[in-house]
Amino acid sequence: MARLSAASTEVVRATLPVIGAAIGDITPVFYRRLFAAHPELIRDLFNRGNQAQGDQQRALAGSIAAYATLLVAEDGPEPESVLARIAHKHASLGVTEEQYPIVHEHLFAAIVEVLGDAVTPEIATVWDEVYWNMAHALIAVEKGLYEEQDVKPGDVWRNVEVVAKVTQTSDTVTFVVTSTDGSPLPASKPGQYLSVGVRLPDGARQIRQYSLIGAPSGQEESTAWGFSVKRVPAADGIPAGEVSNFLHDHVTVGDVLEATTPYGELTLTEEGPLVLVSAGIGVTPMLGFLRHLDRIGSEREVVVLHADRAEERHAHRAEVAELVAALPGARQVRWYEELAGEPVSDELLLGRIDLSGVALPLDATAYLCGPVPFMAVVRSSLIERGMPAESIRYEVFGPARGLEA
Repeated sequence: MARLSAASTEVVRATLPVIGAAIGDITPVFYRRLFAAHPELIRDLFNRGNQAQGDQQRALAGSIAAYATLLVAEDGPEPESVLARIAHKHASLGVTEEQYPIVHEHLFAAIVEVLGDAVTPEIATVWDEVYWNMAHALIAVEKGLYEEQDVKPGDVWRNVEVVAKVTQTSDTVTFVVTSTDGSPLPASKPGQYLSVGVRLPDGARQIRQYSLIGAPSGQEESTAWGFSVKRVPAADGIPAGEVSNFLHDHVTVGDVLEATTPYGELTLTEEGPLVLVSAGIGVTPMLGFLRHLDRIGSEREVVVLHADRAEERHAHRAEVAELVAALPGARQVRWYEELAGEPVSDELLLGRIDLSGVALPLDATAYLCGPVPFMAVVRSSLIERGMPAESIRYEVFGPARGLEA
């Protein structure tokens, strides 16, 4: 990755507070301009739900500011450290190099619209350099991901057939899919996800990502994929989940879906103790990890921690319990906000997750998945217990953003 010149670095440092403070205003203008010029992007590529809530705007603003900050920092992590999650998401959507100039055009028009005369030619030139520095870094990573999966850039989609639809809880179902022609499915790593695209009644092709939970018992991962989908009702001004609810209500055995090759940077380390912490549907990547560990006969120490509203809301509860029992080094603790007649023990607790009384291997790698506030609390708790921050990894179901703030 090319570094900025000394002069450009000083300009970025001087203007970063202003750009950073305004970027929350810039990104909505950017998306408005982008979708006005290219309505097919909001219809067929971008998540309309995240756009309506502003999640995508906040994620873009945060990633640009974080990248620019690291780019001009005298020490600390490399700027590429903020790009892996974004690059995997882009690859799972089939983003190509040709789309970056489109983003550039409308992003810089939005910067000028919001900041006006404050954007001098010198400042515009330097921030243009920042953009292309970040863009070329992402393009390079994405090209590598496409090569790794042996697909042409952007050509990640395939048809898959639903061969099973299994109810897990009142709001969660599991889909098992195979290739439509019997050919092997692309390889995946434990913890990765695939994108699923559906054509909605209004003609839009919307895309969502779902964690792979590993192949069902008795089937090889090269012949079948499993993923679980939680229904998302409308609540507190948040729109209902378009794709998840469509899958629940309209997709059944025998139907054909569009799906991508698997992507995602949250993959399992090869050795050492593990702490797997999840809430709600965040159990799905953990199930993928546990299935993999069971397949290879792992004897690693694994602490499985899960929080949910109630036992009947805990998707994959029985299967996780079976896998924990089958793994010689594994143990599990559950927290439920509601307990109906069950005894409370060291492994089954009433209330929200509380790690203070749980014995943990602090030399472990921890994996977190669940609502962002939940993961932020757990991450802080693990660090307070003495686990290094760099040993804590997480998956965000939604636009890429960090927990460190």
